[in-house]
Amino acid sequence: MLVISSEQVHNTLSFDKLVEALHVGFAKPSGSPPRNVYELNPVTHDAFAVLPAWNEHYIGVKAFTYFPHNPEQGYDSLYSKILLFNREFGEPLALIDGTSVTLWRTACVSALASQYLSKSDANHLVFFGSGKLAPYMIGAHLSVRPISKVTVIARNSDKASKLCAHLSALYPQVAFELGVSDEHTISSADIISCATGAHEPLFNGDWLSDGTHVDLIGNHHKNARECDSTTITRASVFVDSRENVLKEAGELLIPINEGVFSEPQVVAELSEMHTLQWQRSEQQITVFKSVGMALSDLLSAALVYGLTR
Repeated sequence: MLVISSEQVHNTLSFDKLVEALHVGFAKPSGSPPRNVYELNPVTHDAFAVLPAWNEHYIGVKAFTYFPHNPEQGYDSLYSKILLFNREFGEPLALIDGTSVTLWRTACVSALASQYLSKSDANHLVFFGSGKLAPYMIGAHLSVRPISKVTVIARNSDKASKLCAHLSALYPQVAFELGVSDEHTISSADIISCATGAHEPLFNGDWLSDGTHVDLIGNHHKNARECDSTTITRASVFVDSRENVLKEAGELLIPINEGVFSEPQVVAELSEMHTLQWQRSEQQITVFKSVGMALSDLLSAALVYGLTR
């Protein structure tokens, strides 16, 4: 059985390869039960999660721990591993670093959704956040759309400045700038991507211009959200997994509780988009809400394994 490190994951994966692997994999039959998240401590919000999935080639399970106060003690807040098995005989094949895979698959799931939902000529990305996911999220969006300008909005201006400098070196053809969440910035965006720990909406949904695509991946709490109800009611809404999102995400659960949105209004989940008859109009606002699902972990781990062995 192979043991694949985070360094090997980063050296193996690319946005183009993984977006394509997800595109193909989500279109094929698979099993992906709801992920199970167990709260270990209601005060500190320590948690343990298990995500199983399988397809015609592999069986996989990702397990991760999330201890948000760990950095105060010198530990990472999240640890994760993916165990991959052969589907035909059930033979263990690889133990893969799950933290690095999660960075790549989260970003590439959003990029795949953007391929389906954003305008093909989208050129201005507004990105909220400056954490570990930020360079992956931005890089993935750049890989699927002809983006020429990225505006980064973050609470930590020092981290945001370093992020822009880092990305400017990687993507010299793109203009990176720091910004603020105001009507001018939001209304000028073709794509808005949010990867924050915010509990309150990051922008006013009335500011969105027709045709904007909104990508929401930061929140996993029922009573928190990165966008307001106006954004949801103005948009066609898509999700990575109905079952997971409608169990965890305040972006949809709060408008549902307010009576301004309902579960049947979710147009499709990611595995349905390749056969969807829905067509975006130039004026249509779209929202993609993702909380993570096991199938994307399985497909990403399988790609790493196939390229490493």
